[in-house]
Amino acid sequence: MSDEVTLMIDGKQVTTRPGAMVLEAAMDAGIYVPYLCYYPGMKSFGACRMCVVSAQTRTPDGQYRPIPGTPASCTTPVSEGMRVQTASSELLGVRRGIMELLLSEHPHGCLTCHRIDLCGPTDICLRHVSVNDRCVTCPKNERCELKDTVRYLEMDMDTPLTYNNRHLPLQTEDPYWEMDMNLCIACVRCVRMCGEIRGDSAITLLERSGRTLIGTANGTSLLESGCEFCGACIDVCPTGALVERDYKWDKAAKAVTSVCPHCPVGCQVTLEINKRNRLIRTIPDRHGPANRGQGCFKGKFGMDFVNRRERLRTPWLRRDGSSELTEASWHDALDLLAERLPQYKGAEYALIASPRGTNEDNYVAQKFARVAMGSNNVDVSSNLRPELVEPLAELLGYPAATNGIWELAESACFLVVSSNMTEEQNVVAVPIKMALQRGASLIVVDQRETELARHASVWMRPRPGTEAVLVAGMARAILDESLDDHDFLADYCENLAEFRNSLWQFDLLKVELITGIGQNEIRKAARLFASTKPGAILYGLDTLPPHARADCVRGLVGLAVCTGNLGRRSTGLFPLFYGANEQGSKDVGCTPNSLPGHEGYSIAQLERIGNVWGADLSREVGLGLFGIVDAVRSGQIKALHILGDNQAFTDGSLGDFLGALDGLELLVVQDCFQSEITERADVVLPSATFAEAEGTYTNLERRIQFLRPALGSKGEEEVDWRVLSWIAQRMGASGFDYDSPGTVFEEIVRVVGVYGGVTYDRLQAGGVQWPLTTDQPPGDPSLYGTALKERKPKAGIISLAAVVGHAAPDTPLLLAHGRVLHQPERHLEIVNQNGRNSVTREETVELHHEDARGLGVQEGDWIEVITEESRITGRASLSGPQRGLVSATTLFAELITDLESSDELDPMLKVPRLPLTVARIERLTDVAAAD
Repeated sequence: MSDEVTLMIDGKQVTTRPGAMVLEAAMDAGIYVPYLCYYPGMKSFGACRMCVVSAQTRTPDGQYRPIPGTPASCTTPVSEGMRVQTASSELLGVRRGIMELLLSEHPHGCLTCHRIDLCGPTDICLRHVSVNDRCVTCPKNERCELKDTVRYLEMDMDTPLTYNNRHLPLQTEDPYWEMDMNLCIACVRCVRMCGEIRGDSAITLLERSGRTLIGTANGTSLLESGCEFCGACIDVCPTGALVERDYKWDKAAKAVTSVCPHCPVGCQVTLEINKRNRLIRTIPDRHGPANRGQGCFKGKFGMDFVNRRERLRTPWLRRDGSSELTEASWHDALDLLAERLPQYKGAEYALIASPRGTNEDNYVAQKFARVAMGSNNVDVSSNLRPELVEPLAELLGYPAATNGIWELAESACFLVVSSNMTEEQNVVAVPIKMALQRGASLIVVDQRETELARHASVWMRPRPGTEAVLVAGMARAILDESLDDHDFLADYCENLAEFRNSLWQFDLLKVELITGIGQNEIRKAARLFASTKPGAILYGLDTLPPHARADCVRGLVGLAVCTGNLGRRSTGLFPLFYGANEQGSKDVGCTPNSLPGHEGYSIAQLERIGNVWGADLSREVGLGLFGIVDAVRSGQIKALHILGDNQAFTDGSLGDFLGALDGLELLVVQDCFQSEITERADVVLPSATFAEAEGTYTNLERRIQFLRPALGSKGEEEVDWRVLSWIAQRMGASGFDYDSPGTVFEEIVRVVGVYGGVTYDRLQAGGVQWPLTTDQPPGDPSLYGTALKERKPKAGIISLAAVVGHAAPDTPLLLAHGRVLHQPERHLEIVNQNGRNSVTREETVELHHEDARGLGVQEGDWIEVITEESRITGRASLSGPQRGLVSATTLFAELITDLESSDELDPMLKVPRLPLTVARIERLTDVAAAD
């Protein structure tokens, strides 16, 4: 079969791929055909019929046969030699007739008014239009596809058809969005996007009084329908039927493409800015290589922090031992730092960078620490699980994911270990759910019930801390049943004999006793992963204790190697960390145990980088995030420099971090807002946000992308790299005379080997994945694909003696708090208070029957699970999988309503995570529970 199909469209020869639709071929050739229901990336639907064409197909004997009628080009496949006409007078008449039918049930005064571009939300128009119902109250009147199509068709202002107002109430009760079915044209884009792409089906078609409309799947609220509030339905709606509530009337004065700062996926987004220099709307970029037009609740509804009036605008200082911070000039703040910081050079100084900082910010930050302050105590504040990538560097070569995000759509099997991906790295789950809809398999290892666990073929809930043993047991079962990839192991595994020998200690009976997972379940998972290819492994290790993480990653590497799922498309390993630019921050040197480019502290590397920087560098390995906190607490570190806020500072991940800060002699904070951190600072410097910065981020698939400034300055806030350069220059350090982020990046490319060949010009087109190779101009999407024989990977070795479970006699229980989008099997109620919907239901708490017996709890008793941070009340279910483990699963709807009503300045930065937490249980009476 030919790889190309050639046809004629409007007399122009067009070449396209086999299986493409006529509309797609026309669009690729730059030929405009109007459409309303079609949307790139989704299956053709043919609902609106606006894209009708006339066409002839060529028969084998060279004759042409017309296709009857006027077929919809979005559902008509191309064929070799086809002739297509898209713009005849007959087609124009058909389209106008179709549009008149649409307008008979759609308020259309605004669609044909000659002054629509001038009107605003408060204008009242009673002239020039025959139908003025809602004509000036549609929030999408300046970006409505229906209006654009009417103008293209040069429709008259009058229609012979009677306008029928639907008189449907506006739905405004759910968080963040509004629905107006009076404006719906039943194109069904939103329904198809939700089902086909997102895999959620929260929106559906409804039949009301003989009329087809859009509604929520359960008929009342999105909160009960399994919606993840990604906003994709809003983004594809061609009219104003679905809109964001905030700024819905505002028109964009400009639009700028940048990168979302909320997670490591690196979604490319269009930031719409109004004439008052406010960010009014975030739209995922359909051409973004990392997200392909998809986004999440954080990126869609969590950007208003850049508009906050509470933003820090000027420096603040604590003068002469005062207990109060006072406003100061940049000159005074920089002079004070240049005077005080040199007193703490060396081991008494540490710097914690921000995962929202650009590569340029954090490169200069670690260089400042190493050159100006002579300290390697530098880390990024989201690096709570360094073990996610360290074993990858040890065994494979690079501390990074091996493959691209959208390759996952073609994977046949997934192993997901301890990851709440739907909330933490949302868009990564989209290609996974697309693959599952096509028949792929999913294995989940997690004590919590997460959204992906609901879709799993196999869901295993091992005893906490035994995940590495479980993974090793799967590898043992694969080898025992000769399901391993013999050729791959023989050709590419450096330590094959050692790996095989290490697995003999993991007899499945022993693995079952340690993990609490039955042998048959382990074998089932092992057979599924080994026999279904290609397979990908994604892991967050959210619930693993620190001592168990590195072994678990080693085991996952061994599993990938022994099944041949490495160095090939749609395979590989994906470490799922938290920070938006955590990968880039580590690439450029914000790690205590390596220099920029993940280079160790060898004499050769110290000399090479020192020559670029013009400085002598310390060989002493620095302290990481946890080590820095311990050293601050002990008094070893006396001066701490913090860039940006982070959830870890206040959620207990770092212990009593705020209390530790009280012992510092000097605390310097560069941030956007006042916080509990800045209250303790001696110097507070106002930082620019991502929307005001130019620079680069590197996402979890190693894709370097360009950030563009969208907002103009509103005060004296500055980007972090420039502030650090100012301080360094005042301290007399050389090598900090950068004049733009571009010059910083040029130096990064010189120092960081894997960034070699990357330039700002190349990034303008959508980013590249490192490392660049001569045969892969856009970058190398799959690591090791061409280099496995040059540097053979090692399979991870796990020591059975290293297994340590949770052992705390005073607090023997661990709470596995899960969160899912939808649990249709459990009853809930929608409660409307003050015009806003929320959900309420009776919760269920699972615990092991032996734990219940010891606590005097019986099935159905009211109990309360109490942790240091939360309380969950519910009915006891003695169905818990493991002793010592308590499980409760709440709804995402509760989280989203809390976020909308939050008084946090940047609520998406503080979304509560779901680690395993120490807990105790109290038995309640029915009366107490009701109270």
